Amino acid sequence: MADSSTPNPYAALQVRDFRLFILSRLFITLAVMIQAVVVGWQVYEITRDPLSLGLIGLAEAVPAIGVSLYAGHLADIIERKKIILVCVATLVFCSIALLFFTLHTGAFLLQYGATAIYVVIFVSGIARGFLSPANFSFMPQLVSRELYQNAITWNSTIWEGAALSGPMIGGLIFGFFGITAAYSADALLTVAALVCYFLIPNRPLPRVSEEQGIWEKIKTGIRFVFSSQIILGAITLDLFAVLFGGAVALLPIFANDILHVGKIGLGFLRSAPSVGAMVMAIYITHYPIKKYMGKILLSCVAGFGFCMIGFGLSISFWLSMVLLILSGAFDCVSVIARSTMIHTLTPENMKGRVSAVNSIFVGSSNEIGAFESGVAARLLGTVRSVILGGVMTLAVVSITAWKAIKLRRLDNLD
Repeated sequence: MADSSTPNPYAALQVRDFRLFILSRLFITLAVMIQAVVVGWQVYEITRDPLSLGLIGLAEAVPAIGVSLYAGHLADIIERKKIILVCVATLVFCSIALLFFTLHTGAFLLQYGATAIYVVIFVSGIARGFLSPANFSFMPQLVSRELYQNAITWNSTIWEGAALSGPMIGGLIFGFFGITAAYSADALLTVAALVCYFLIPNRPLPRVSEEQGIWEKIKTGIRFVFSSQIILGAITLDLFAVLFGGAVALLPIFANDILHVGKIGLGFLRSAPSVGAMVMAIYITHYPIKKYMGKILLSCVAGFGFCMIGFGLSISFWLSMVLLILSGAFDCVSVIARSTMIHTLTPENMKGRVSAVNSIFVGSSNEIGAFESGVAARLLGTVRSVILGGVMTLAVVSITAWKAIKLRRLDNLD
C-alpha cells in the first residue's frame, strides 16, 4: 500500500495549534458518540419503531444540508475560528438541553414523546452545517502544505479513537450510572472542546476570490467540484456507499432483538468499526498511501459493501463485531484518501465552499443513510435492508469505476 521510506510520522503533532485542534476534535467526537448511543436507545425505548431511529438522522441532516452552501461561503469570507466557536457553543447548549430533559422527564418526554429530542437534534444539525466547512478549511491553516496528509491522517486517527471509545464509554456510563450521567459526560466534553478551540490563535483569511455576490461565489465552488472527475468521483463513491451500506442506525435493533446483547453490547457494536478504522489510520500514519490511490479507494469501498452483507446475515455477536471492525478499516482508507485529494487539489480561498459541497454529499450521508435504513427496515425488515444496502454499495463501486476513469487510474497526487 505504501513505501516504507516516509517522512516523520509525528511531524504534524509537533505543531502546538494542531495539537489543540485535534484535542478539541477528540473531546467533541467523544461527546457526539456518547450522545448518539444514548439518544438512539432512548428514542427506540419511547417509540419501539425502527423508523424513529432513522428520523434522528434526518432531523440532523436536513438543517445541516440546508445551511451548508451558505456556511461554506461564510468560511471563505469570515475568520474560521469565529464560526467554529459559535457553532461549538451551540452544541454545548444542545447537550445541556438533553441533560435538562432527563432531569424533568415528566414535563417534556412523557408529554411530547421523542419530539423534544428531535428539536434539539435539529438545532445541533444547524450548528453542524456551519461547523463542518469552517473546521475543514481551518485545519490546513494550522500546518504547512507538505504536512497535509500527515495532519489529515492524525486527524482521522484521533477521530477514530474517539469514535472507538465514545460508544463504549456511553454504553458503560448509560448502563451502570443511568441516562443523566451519560448526558452530563456529553455536556462536559463539549465544553472542553470549546475551551481548546478558544486557545488556538486566530488565522487570517486567504485572499478572497474575485466573484461578486454570494450566489456567484457558491456557484464557483460547485463548478469546481463538478469539473474535477477525481474529487467528484471520490465524493460520490463515499456518499452512496454510506447512504446504502451503513447499518449504524439499526444497531439498537440488532443489539436488542437479533444479537440480544443489550445496552452495553450496543456500545461495543457502535465502537467496532472504529477499532478497524483506528488500526488502519495508525498504519497509514507510518506508511502513507503513495501509489495506486484510485484502485485502493475503489477496492476498499467494495470491501465495505461485502462486510455489510455479511453483517446483515450474521446471528453471532462476535462475527458481527469482526465484520464491523473490517468495515471500519475499509472506510478509513476512503476517508483519508478523499480528504487528502480535496485538501491538495482545492485552492485555499475556495476550501470552505468545496468543503460545503463535500458536506452535502458525504458529511450528511450518515444521517440520510440512517433515515434510509429506518425506512428500508420498516418496509423490508432489518436484515434484508442491510443486505440490500451492501449489494447497492457494490453496484455503486462498479458504476464509479466505469465512469470515473481518472479516479480509477489515479496513482498519486504528485
